[in-house]
Amino acid sequence: MLETTEQDFIVLLQQPDTQQEAFKQLVKQYQERLYWHIRRMLLNHDDTDDVLQNTFIKVFRSISKFKGDSKLYTWMYRIATNESISFLNSKAQKMKISTSEIKDQMIDNLRADVYFEGTEIQLKLQKAIATLPEKQQLVFNMKYFQELKYDEISEILETSVGALKASYHIATKKIETYLTST
Repeated sequence: MLETTEQDFIVLLQQPDTQQEAFKQLVKQYQERLYWHIRRMLLNHDDTDDVLQNTFIKVFRSISKFKGDSKLYTWMYRIATNESISFLNSKAQKMKISTSEIKDQMIDNLRADVYFEGTEIQLKLQKAIATLPEKQQLVFNMKYFQELKYDEISEILETSVGALKASYHIATKKIETYLTST
């Protein structure tokens, strides 16, 4: 596919005769970034694959309604974030436990995950992140690991930049405290 602007690409995604090929390109372009965005929330490879697949299904079904009010990847990150949160809530509800208990289980299972290649300090960092409230986790992961700009995170989470900066600052302090006290 030749170099196209985002608007041109969106048109290709929305037209029935070019949609399939354009969608393959979309998946190829964003699959890895969205995988790691979701993985940082779910911590489990298999769950991440399921949610990633659901994210792309939702993107495919909804692309005709995409108005271009935000960037395409911002819109997809929002879908991936919402799908991940829904997945965690659903899993907690099925197991009749809280989402914080689900996250504790995910951390405990991380050590046994064959796809996790981290060291003890990385495991400790994941435990620290898991202690944060959901919004702080999201902000920290997007800013620290994905190196997204505050204005991009603002579009994804539909929150002001000032609130995000405060959340990130508080999250880093909590993580620092956790890492130095354990």
